[in-house]
Amino acid sequence: MHETSAAAHHHSPPQGFLRKHVFSLDHKVIGKQYYGLGLFAVLVGMLLSWLMRIHLVWPNLAIPGLGLISSAGAPGGVITPEYYLQLMTMHGTLMVFFVLTNVPFAGFGNYFLPIQIGAEDMAFPRFNMMSFWVTFVGFCVLFAAFFVGDGPPLSGWTSYAPLSAIAGTGPGQATGQTLWAISIGIFCIGQLLGSLNFIVTTLDLRTKGMTLMRMPLCTWAWFITSCIGLLAFAVLLPACILLILDRVAGTSFFVPSNLVVSDQMVNHSGGSPLLWQHLFWFFGHPEVYIAILPAAGIVSHILINSYRRPLLSHKVVIYCMMAIGFLSYMVWGHHMFLSGMNPFSALVFSFPTLVITIPATILTLIWIGSLYGSNLQINSASLFALGFVSMFVSGGVSGFFLAQPSIDVYLHGTYFVVGHFHMVMGVAAIFGMFAGTYFWAPKMFGRMMNDTLGKIHFWGTFVGAYCIFMPFHYLGLVGNIRRYSSFVNDFMGPLMPVHKFISIAALLTGAVQLVFLYNLVHSRFWGEPASENPWQGTSLEWATSSPPPWDNFGGKSPVVYHDPYQYGIEGSSGDYVMQNSPEQIQTVREDK
Repeated sequence: MHETSAAAHHHSPPQGFLRKHVFSLDHKVIGKQYYGLGLFAVLVGMLLSWLMRIHLVWPNLAIPGLGLISSAGAPGGVITPEYYLQLMTMHGTLMVFFVLTNVPFAGFGNYFLPIQIGAEDMAFPRFNMMSFWVTFVGFCVLFAAFFVGDGPPLSGWTSYAPLSAIAGTGPGQATGQTLWAISIGIFCIGQLLGSLNFIVTTLDLRTKGMTLMRMPLCTWAWFITSCIGLLAFAVLLPACILLILDRVAGTSFFVPSNLVVSDQMVNHSGGSPLLWQHLFWFFGHPEVYIAILPAAGIVSHILINSYRRPLLSHKVVIYCMMAIGFLSYMVWGHHMFLSGMNPFSALVFSFPTLVITIPATILTLIWIGSLYGSNLQINSASLFALGFVSMFVSGGVSGFFLAQPSIDVYLHGTYFVVGHFHMVMGVAAIFGMFAGTYFWAPKMFGRMMNDTLGKIHFWGTFVGAYCIFMPFHYLGLVGNIRRYSSFVNDFMGPLMPVHKFISIAALLTGAVQLVFLYNLVHSRFWGEPASENPWQGTSLEWATSSPPPWDNFGGKSPVVYHDPYQYGIEGSSGDYVMQNSPEQIQTVREDK
């Protein structure tokens, strides 16, 4: 099987600038392209969040240059309520789709999955190239919404119908909303191509001796995420097509009968806004784990290396990730407790929402329990990995409240949900990205990142994230409604100091990210040259040069003899044994 597969996917070394660096078939270059796209998207998303936080506490402040981008949305640089919602929509869309999905899954996964299973490349290199460029086109279409006449959409990153399904009813409801639907549909195509490629590569191109249970935990996470994405994006894609048809072709999939907008009867009949919610959240909750599971796999991989010992159970971590992936399709209704669904349906969705916390809790206990008795190595990567665990737990605990329909009715429309969502999905996944960057940058670029700057970056980001998002929970408990661009003084007056504190923390935390950006760029060109295995790792990416050659292993297929985490082995030449080392060792770890 392996010989046939290797012959099927083999391609010649790239020739010419375009084939090497632009339209490359090399999975490593494509992984860097995804990473670069995600880096640009997160910088834009962070800038949009700054604009929103500034407007919330200084609503009449004129922001220089903003009026040039949108004279209608920000006349004289002052953000209007409608433009605030437009910024919020674009911030959420960029972060969820083009950052949280792109970097931990498509970026790091493209680069390291083939290497970690001993393959030369992905199973379908041309599909792989196509998946990135389709995603890039989707990003460009979305970004174009900033510059159309009515500006970007204002229906939120969830684009609830009928607000998103009726064209031309107000600011952000014309071309910008249509571009949003087209962009997300294109993005779905790119992700479907990528997911199919990941699955086939994992199942068909493993090197000799690389059984499924010998794959690193991050490889398992990318594989499970691919299986989730193959179904999730296959649901969102037709939903986007139906939304486009409602907007431009006069259909009525999501527009109900007798709908009146601006004192005019809308010429649609028979559609259901709840149909959009069901289709979107059937994708949307698995999307949470499309962002979290790759980060969890990356963090597990880094923590084991930092602990210098395996986790308490390799197999249990894999089974927990499988369980999370399976259960993620059973809980979408907890986003719809306020939609008017049958109370019995709300109870049915509440139960699996609580059940899915069990494998997540087991994962957390394994990460923390494995720390006991370890020889923890403190560096930038391990700090961000431990920070991921902290954010995952802190944000996840608030999910217990939202899983109860009676409590969610009160909290759902408040800042409580914003705090929960950002901590458990957004910030946690971004901490996983930072951990992966500090850990794998030597392998990707051949140079070490500055560890001192990395630690400064971690502490500034860790403290800042808690200062920003933890107060959101308290604001939600006192009834602070989300998505409002301004607040009346008689109710919100006592809470404005909290919002000012959050806004200042957001500005400072964003500024700390410039330390990371400087570290990344400076180290890329002038950092200390990296050795083949600077972290003394055991998986196959550390068995090749830094950076790897175009075919990963210089024309020699590695042979795997051990599971991926042989640390703390007595009698070995060091405290670890590489996967491809024929050294005979005493181990029972593959039985765990």
